[in-house]
Amino acid sequence: MEYDVIIVGAGASGLVAAIAAARQGSSVLVIDRKEKAGKKILATGNGKCNYTNRVQTTDCYRSDDSAFARKVLSCFDVNQTLKFFEELGIYPKEREGYYYPNSEQATSVVQVLIMEGTRLGVEYHYSEAVLEVMEPHYTIITESTEDKRRHNYHSEKLILAAGGCASPSLGSDGSGYQLATSLGHSLIKPLPALVQLKSPDKYCKTVSGVRTIAVVTAFADQKPIAKEEGEIIFTDYGISGIPILQISRFLSKALDQGRNCHLEIDFMKDLTPDQLSELLDKRLQHYPNQTLEENMVGLFNHKLNYIIIKEAKLDPFLPSKRINASEVSKLVKQIKQLKLTINGTNSFENAQVCCGGVNTKEVEPSTMESKKNKDLYLVGELLDVDGTCGGYNLQWAWSSGYQAGTAAGKLNK
Repeated sequence: MEYDVIIVGAGASGLVAAIAAARQGSSVLVIDRKEKAGKKILATGNGKCNYTNRVQTTDCYRSDDSAFARKVLSCFDVNQTLKFFEELGIYPKEREGYYYPNSEQATSVVQVLIMEGTRLGVEYHYSEAVLEVMEPHYTIITESTEDKRRHNYHSEKLILAAGGCASPSLGSDGSGYQLATSLGHSLIKPLPALVQLKSPDKYCKTVSGVRTIAVVTAFADQKPIAKEEGEIIFTDYGISGIPILQISRFLSKALDQGRNCHLEIDFMKDLTPDQLSELLDKRLQHYPNQTLEENMVGLFNHKLNYIIIKEAKLDPFLPSKRINASEVSKLVKQIKQLKLTINGTNSFENAQVCCGGVNTKEVEPSTMESKKNKDLYLVGELLDVDGTCGGYNLQWAWSSGYQAGTAAGKLNK
């Protein structure tokens, strides 16, 4: 079967690419190994789909080539994204810069994309795994995941939108990387990002389930590499929470390089060490006969109080009147710089995205066309671009997909 444009992957970038290409008058086929489209979209924002963000700064997108994402996003920005989806029927609801469909249903986003594609004549073939892509102009061999029958397709243009290898149960199983490398592209090693961190430190089990606001600084070989603030969650395996997900890509890379990694956690960001020391002194003097652990009640969760005291190597049952200035300093250090050793991340199954992917230096940012192969386009998470939490990875998918689809559709004429 012959098409002008074939798109491998029915995720966010692939669905938008299909619409953009079809709007140029091209015949378009979308192939996906899963049984339906947009499975990862459906999982975003706890099913409510935070599909973009008003705040768009350079540090929202990470890559070995920091300028690449900025160039792509300048071609199809947040305002164009909002307009694109409003025209499809998604009325936006904004919460502090975060945009959701007013329906608060991720299914709405997938539905309007499929409806628009269908209106434009896009064909969708599900439950088909792409086995091989052959040049020139392009022969795609697929196999049905249901009955193992094989199919051959041909197209003038090919868009790879198959995702990375994060959340493989939702369709990103790394097969897109294999297709890209088979067509001559090189990879920056994919690693889990927006993922929880593991620690061997025994106190994690004691404080498992505790949530608290903190500033977290990541270190590799004693050098700070990232810093975030927000609610953290201790777990029996280590630590989670939005700030942890945000810094995880830096620790993924550092751990892969064999560097020694740890976090320093500040539970009292609004107080300097001297101010915190004064606060503790006042509490100890006010209740001199209480134990140290009793005197900490009301500062933090009781499990965390216990760990802070133990990590300071103090006796929780020590009477407050017997605590000296040196011991207060030890408490201050643990409150402001509690150390947590990091020895790994959770797996790709738990990761929201990957860091790494196809080297962006091999892709033209204005069109997403391969510099290695004419009429081949690469988009979305397949590339070495990953966004922070807050709708940025979807914005990257919309921007890169729209650019590729528009270029492939126009160039076909």
